[in-house]
Amino acid sequence: MTKMNRRTFIATGAVVGGIAASSFPSPALSKGRKELRLAMSWPKNFPGLATAAQRFSKRFEVATQGRYKIRILGSPNKLFHPLKVLDAVQQGTVHIYHSADYYFTGKSPVYAFFAAVPFGLTAAEKDGWTHFGGGQQLWDELAAQFGIKPFACGQTGSQMGGWSKKPLTSLDDFKGLRFRIPGLGADVLKELGAAPATGLAATEIMPALSAGRIDATEWIGPYNDLAFGFHKITKHYHYPGFHEPGTTLCLGVSKKLYDGMTKEDQAIMEACAVAENNFGLSEFMANNSKALEILINKHKVQMHEFSDEFYQAAGEAAKDVVAKAGSGDGLSKKIYDSYMNFRKLSTEWSKYSDFSYMKKRALIQKS
Repeated sequence: MTKMNRRTFIATGAVVGGIAASSFPSPALSKGRKELRLAMSWPKNFPGLATAAQRFSKRFEVATQGRYKIRILGSPNKLFHPLKVLDAVQQGTVHIYHSADYYFTGKSPVYAFFAAVPFGLTAAEKDGWTHFGGGQQLWDELAAQFGIKPFACGQTGSQMGGWSKKPLTSLDDFKGLRFRIPGLGADVLKELGAAPATGLAATEIMPALSAGRIDATEWIGPYNDLAFGFHKITKHYHYPGFHEPGTTLCLGVSKKLYDGMTKEDQAIMEACAVAENNFGLSEFMANNSKALEILINKHKVQMHEFSDEFYQAAGEAAKDVVAKAGSGDGLSKKIYDSYMNFRKLSTEWSKYSDFSYMKKRALIQKS
């Protein structure tokens, strides 16, 4: 990735004003080139999130030999709310969104399964389910109801438990805690007595924490959290996150647009999205490691491991929360059953593969 300073990381995109939504019913044509608009839930140039959308867009433009040009619109933006970019595609304001689909559980609770659910699949497991476990076909079926063709286009890997103004060492510490957290993770914390805040977009989190409107927040991990500067407000950083063990970012394309593309361009779009899904995880893996070292050694951040008591209580609550999300119509149940069956299989394999290896590797590191 091109080196950018931290100010660039957190810079928000310029607000694009004076353009009516009705101006965007179809791709604009310029010298045989189709110009598309992509709405992000993130600020422009934000690490790991906006950079994923930017790499995809550039790759797609080059691979189609300039037949498509994608104009990226970051948040905040007068044309759309950061957490309602799917609506922007439905309304024709833009052609594509880049976001996390758990923001759209108001449309269907099972949207969360295609981003992340508490105690769910890791990044590798999630990709296995999506590409070889029937997940993509179910995602297509769900998203088609809202006029969207979805692709996995970015992956954060395991996320951290978040920041709070005091250490969270017991279940009692969560009682009444105003904790910013999205998706089904918010429902789990609510079951434990917390007061989750779910409606804050990326650029609204830091001001809310600084002003005391929330007591704690999770975001993603060291790479993004260092860029945001949460360590300037509190030094208490918790792990591991239970709510997002491997979060997939979504490229949501207008189905009308996608269906009108040639088979060749459809295949190119899919290949570019899959490529970015892999690049995105690599970006987070490399930069989380570096950022964590800076947070601990330079900024004296204190690391707090969530207690077994908390994890067991959260796990029990998550069983009901996740099952409820998948208990709606027939499609919801199909998605829930497919996801949970794959989770059972992959957990058994991970026990003998990654999990066992990491335990043994830790023995060598200590010697």
